[in-house]
Amino acid sequence: METSTLLKRFVPYYRRYWKIITFDLLCASLTTVCELVFPMLLRYITNQGMQDLSLITVGIILKIGGIYFALRIVDGLAAFYMAYTGHVMGARIETDMRQDAFEHLQKLSDSYFNNTKVGQIMSRITSDLFDVTEFAHHCPEEFFIAFVKALISFVVLSGINVTLTVIIFVFIPIMVLSCTYFNLKVKKAFRRQRQQIGELNARIEDNLLGNRVVRAFANQNIEIEKFRQDNQAFLQIKRESYLYMAAFQDTIRMFDGLMYVVVIVAGGIFMVKGWIEPGDLVAYTLYVTTLLVTIRRIIEFAEQFQRGLTGIERFVEIMDSTVEILDEPGAMPLTDVKGAIRFDHVSFEYPDDHNSVLENISLTIRPGERIALVGPSGGGKTTLCNLIPRFYDTTRGEIWIDEQELKGITLQSLRTSIGIVQQDVYLFSGTVYENISYGKPDASREEVIQAAQLAGAHEFITALKDGYDTYVGERGVKLSGGQKQRISIARVFLKNPAILILDEATSALDNESEHLVSQSLDRLAEGRTTLTIAHRLTTIQNADRILVLSEGKIMEEGSHKNLLEKRGIYYQLYQSVRDQGTDIEKTAEEIKGDMEV
Repeated sequence: METSTLLKRFVPYYRRYWKIITFDLLCASLTTVCELVFPMLLRYITNQGMQDLSLITVGIILKIGGIYFALRIVDGLAAFYMAYTGHVMGARIETDMRQDAFEHLQKLSDSYFNNTKVGQIMSRITSDLFDVTEFAHHCPEEFFIAFVKALISFVVLSGINVTLTVIIFVFIPIMVLSCTYFNLKVKKAFRRQRQQIGELNARIEDNLLGNRVVRAFANQNIEIEKFRQDNQAFLQIKRESYLYMAAFQDTIRMFDGLMYVVVIVAGGIFMVKGWIEPGDLVAYTLYVTTLLVTIRRIIEFAEQFQRGLTGIERFVEIMDSTVEILDEPGAMPLTDVKGAIRFDHVSFEYPDDHNSVLENISLTIRPGERIALVGPSGGGKTTLCNLIPRFYDTTRGEIWIDEQELKGITLQSLRTSIGIVQQDVYLFSGTVYENISYGKPDASREEVIQAAQLAGAHEFITALKDGYDTYVGERGVKLSGGQKQRISIARVFLKNPAILILDEATSALDNESEHLVSQSLDRLAEGRTTLTIAHRLTTIQNADRILVLSEGKIMEEGSHKNLLEKRGIYYQLYQSVRDQGTDIEKTAEEIKGDMEV
């Protein structure tokens, strides 16, 4: 992105801190004035002394020293404000940006997270914004100070000797242009650094989350080699950035030396010719030094400037990610939910690859009805369920709940009315109590315990070391699969939704755990509209209606008894599963393959 574009996106973050930034720039003016007064005082003393030492008395020197000491006190106070309050302002802006990025991430759909590595996202909202603190504080301050010093130095130097000043200032544009070239190279290198840091984070996260699989397959050496390659790639990028930084800094030093040579040679000749006083040459040299230090600081600040811009750019990329699922204008809350669901000629394809998943689905589900979805993998079962809470929007057609079209319902009320129990249970790092109460954050402890009892989880929870206050570990690693699943069911009991989606909730459990969890799910489904993606025969037989999905279409529909009487796909599926005791989805894939042949 263009620098001007990034700055336009960043400047509004200064708005709430305009009083701080204004006073910070005032302090910057004071420190600049204090610095620029010193050469003038030294010039006065030197010229007066060269003309007649009797004109310089101890009283005059003490007055000059007193004035300068007072200025240094002002300078110290102003510098303290800039160093403390200015940096805190930068940290606040960084915090505001991180908060905005996190809030925006909460609005993004599954499509974004399916196509973006978590490590990259984490890098963008953490380390990428670290340099924004320095950028936010120093950017206006450094450029303001540079402008004031350059302007005052030019005026003062011109007043001392115009010819010498013109010679000096001719070198400045050449110096800036030369440094800008390397500055752009540094910017590109920093951009690649940020990208590679994200890749490293993603690699580390992938390895740590899958460390059991790595150890189970004894593939530690493979993972070490993958990390070594990514780590070495990062080192190579840093080498390139340091090469350009070295060239950048060397260019500054060369121009510094060249300008000092001009001052020494030209200034010395001018003094011999009588065109400049000795005191004026001393002051001139000090002002040139001040000017060069200022230019050097600005050019060296360019490194921090580019780091900050790179962080801002990666922040802007998150903020510019399209929010695909949001409340439509005029959306109304869903109230007094009965649980009737209607699919009206619904088709869906994923926006990133445009592969058709559902095709012209029309379906009516009565309040409180139990629906089982069976069929081969990729048939559209999970996608159909994901459309109900609007994790994705339909490509064509409409979905209605209690005669309210889905897009006309506020997301908050819609998702509050739907409970989801998945195969892959996610527990947050915290206590059992905190994970159950996630279903209703304002619930009392009695309500949490009651939900656990309904889910059949109370007995094992109370047997834990700290009961409901037991720490479950990251992703619930300290609990078994059945225990985690019952906690997730308790969470949904506490939420008390009218519509329930069970996405392969028992498929990964052993027989004993499956039996316990199935009992909990039966209690949970009572009186609720329930859609179950089935993997086991027991789940199918209890359903009011069974839908056989394949290739995005409803191939068969009916009760367990009616579908067996039809002797179609479901009949073959049921017979194979009953005889062989295999997984429904796997058997459905085999039947689908036989039909294609």
